[in-house]
Amino acid sequence: MAELKTVARPYAKAAFEVAREQGHVTEWADMLNVLATVTSEPKLKVALQNPAFSAEEKANALAEVCAEVTTEQGKAFLLNLAENKRLTLLPAISALFQQFKLNFEKAVDVKFTSAFELSAEQAQVLAASLAKKLDRTVNLTNETDASLIGGVVIRTGDLIIDGSVRGKLAKLAEAINS
Repeated sequence: MAELKTVARPYAKAAFEVAREQGHVTEWADMLNVLATVTSEPKLKVALQNPAFSAEEKANALAEVCAEVTTEQGKAFLLNLAENKRLTLLPAISALFQQFKLNFEKAVDVKFTSAFELSAEQAQVLAASLAKKLDRTVNLTNETDASLIGGVVIRTGDLIIDGSVRGKLAKLAEAINS
């Protein structure tokens, strides 16, 4: 998986730089998201890897399927990817582009998992606290998982804060067993 990101990173960075210079970061993010979703479909994946189709045919077909969101520069980007046999990297490129966009906007996606449903006020207080600590705007996604027993697990990027009872019990069991 790390190899995929390594290959996709220059394409994502180039797309982001073009989008940023033109002030179309959100449009590019939306376009890449749609393209990534479409290219994740198994039948389309097979078609995009078929050597019977030229790079131009693959790029044009993909642009036509996603015509509502694909710009002229997007078509050129797809052609570049197709010529380099990198169309299957679109999901990784989209994910990296989203990270670049969040960094540019000084924002962060935070996944908050709790044992019980949070009220809107609690979620707002948590988001404000995290925004202050991370010095970024927080996009909070909340879900419940009763197996946590109590407490919370906070995930953002590669940072995980496990304050759940389940996590603490696992640490205790590990300490006892060692």
